[in-house]
Amino acid sequence: MEGEPTLRLRVFDLNCWAIRYLSKRRQERVRLIGDTLRREGFDLVLLQEVWSEQDYSDLKVKLASCYPFSHYFRSGVIGSGLCVFSRFPILDTLLYQYSLNGYPYMLQHGDWFGGKSVGVSMAVTAPLLSLSLQLHAEYCRDKDAYLPHRLVQVWELAQFIRHTSKAADVVLLGGDLNMHPEDVGIRLLRGWTGLHDAFAEATHFEGCKNGCTLVPDNCFTDKSELLPFPLGVRIDYILYKAISSFTVKCEELKTTMGPAPGMDIPFSDHEAVMATLHIQRQGQPASATLGTADLALADVVTEARTEVGVGLRAAQRQRYSSGRMAVLALLLLLLQAVAALGTLAGLGAEQPFPKLSFCLLAFLALGVLVLATGLHLFHTMEVKMLHGTEDQMWMALRALQERP
Repeated sequence: MEGEPTLRLRVFDLNCWAIRYLSKRRQERVRLIGDTLRREGFDLVLLQEVWSEQDYSDLKVKLASCYPFSHYFRSGVIGSGLCVFSRFPILDTLLYQYSLNGYPYMLQHGDWFGGKSVGVSMAVTAPLLSLSLQLHAEYCRDKDAYLPHRLVQVWELAQFIRHTSKAADVVLLGGDLNMHPEDVGIRLLRGWTGLHDAFAEATHFEGCKNGCTLVPDNCFTDKSELLPFPLGVRIDYILYKAISSFTVKCEELKTTMGPAPGMDIPFSDHEAVMATLHIQRQGQPASATLGTADLALADVVTEARTEVGVGLRAAQRQRYSSGRMAVLALLLLLLQAVAALGTLAGLGAEQPFPKLSFCLLAFLALGVLVLATGLHLFHTMEVKMLHGTEDQMWMALRALQERP
């Protein structure tokens, strides 16, 4: 009923950058994060890039008294890195892994091995559907080869939210989206789901200018990546929306600003985002809307579909190149096999190549065949996923354009 007490929900979101053996001062920072969370007493904590399950276990033990409910989401080769700590009972959890997540041969980036996902937990309060997630990193803004994959992830995430939030009264999303506020992916996610940006909606803000979460003043940040952005960039978000008969307002939003209090290091190479939300029941259920004018949303879907189409054509070219390489390697193996059989049968002259060179050439051709076949299969699946997303976007666009 209208006038019921307001639920005050304090949320903490952080990309922890806790990669075992690679992240600087990882264990020290994980302990610092745990001490801060225990002291501050948030209601809900969403963490990304907690790549070591031992780090999660240490946090779970340390935070057991103030966050009795927690969950670690496992996926991929090295895990999703996602975990959630809650003061409220967690009724259910679900992990959805994106169908596209970079390339396995880009070892220096490693996103494919991490199994980027969205972790969903249903808490008893409201009830609240909370999502912790991370999308594929950008790496190079001028030549963003991963943009089509990231847009597929955004589209799957948006569809996932629309289909799983029906049993919830409030949806809360926190994570490292690896996109700037005005990027097509963010506009598509917000427009298609009706999510509100806590930074844009907050009554009071305190923290880095423009809410940036990657800032040059952070000692762990790669300064060369931020040269075009002297003030930093905002890629970590807390998004929310109310469903049914509830309203949600962001009273306050904060970001950390460099070193933690009393320490010489920050929590991570990202700044943490902290939001204070007010959740209250209305007298009548709120009408379901997309949160954006249909015409503007159609433009966003069109732009995203164009980028996905660019990625689709690139994937088709890569599939063709790898397939051609596999065929050439197979032909070379067949020619060698014919030459070897002819020599054994005494139908031809003596083997023109030394046996060692002949064997090495055969192994090389076999290796190329296996590698090229694997790449061909991977890019075939990539083409299917991109083509499927493009078709889904076209159907959504047509529905928007035909709506009265």
